[in-house]
Amino acid sequence: MHLAYPAVLAALLFCTGLYGVLARRNAILVLMSVELMLNAVNLNLVAFDVWLSKAARDTLHSGQALTLFTIAIAAAEIGIGLAIVLAVHRNGGTSDIDRLRHTAEGPETGGPDDGGPDRHGPDSDGPDDGPEGAPVPADEKAEAAA
Repeated sequence: MHLAYPAVLAALLFCTGLYGVLARRNAILVLMSVELMLNAVNLNLVAFDVWLSKAARDTLHSGQALTLFTIAIAAAEIGIGLAIVLAVHRNGGTSDIDRLRHTAEGPETGGPDDGGPDRHGPDSDGPDDGPEGAPVPADEKAEAAA
C-alpha cells in the first residue's frame, strides 16, 4: 500500500475536525472534532512509521509508540473536557460556546445594556444602590444612616 492513501485519509480527517472546531457551537461537538484531529495525527504516525521501517529496516516502531501516548493523552483530555462541560452545563444551563462567554469575562462585566446578566440582581433599585443602579460605598451608607 502506498503512503499517499493513509496520508490523504488523515488530511481529510484533520480538515473535518478543524471545520468542526471552527464552525460548531456545542462544546461536546468541539471535543469530538478535536478527537478527529488527534486520530488523523495517529494515522499519520502509524503510516509514516510503517513506511520508514520498510525503508530503513528499523524495528523500533517509534511512531506506533508515540501513537499509544497520543491515545492516552486524548483519553485524559476527553475525560477532563467532558467533566468541565458537564460542570458548566450544570451551572449555566447550556453547553453553547457563544453563551458561555460571560463566564470567562467575570461578574464585573455584563449588565442590562450589553445583554448580559444584571450583576445587582433583580432588585437593582434597592436601598444599597445609588443613582443609576450603582452600588453606594460603605462610608456614604454610614452618612445616609446618620
